[in-house]
Amino acid sequence: MAKSMDTNPVVIRRIMSGLRERGYVRSQKGHGGGWTLACDLSELTLRDVYTALGCPSLLAMGNRTESPGCIVEEAVNAALNKSFQDAEALLLARLGEVTLAMLNADVVDRLAARGLSRHPDKADA
Repeated sequence: MAKSMDTNPVVIRRIMSGLRERGYVRSQKGHGGGWTLACDLSELTLRDVYTALGCPSLLAMGNRTESPGCIVEEAVNAALNKSFQDAEALLLARLGEVTLAMLNADVVDRLAARGLSRHPDKADA
């Protein structure tokens, strides 16, 4: 997974650990081991996953704090604060509406549209 996401395996292990702590996945050591889902996909939402991962920042853009005491920065932050809060609330609400079952169905449909009936091998991806 780390290779396909172009990240360090440690990052993936931390993510999976957070999901395991919430009971969403389980791991098994040894030959044939790995990670498996431990819950019903129709009951798990993207917001659940977001929360399990520690509620990382949702918006790349946000209030700035590079210049504490700067009056211009304070004015801009005050003007944009409500907009950022509204955008985050809307996104969190939408994440709560999307289940992993919905995502799975979409992936299956996309695979079928490409003439595939399974997840492509890494070499095909």
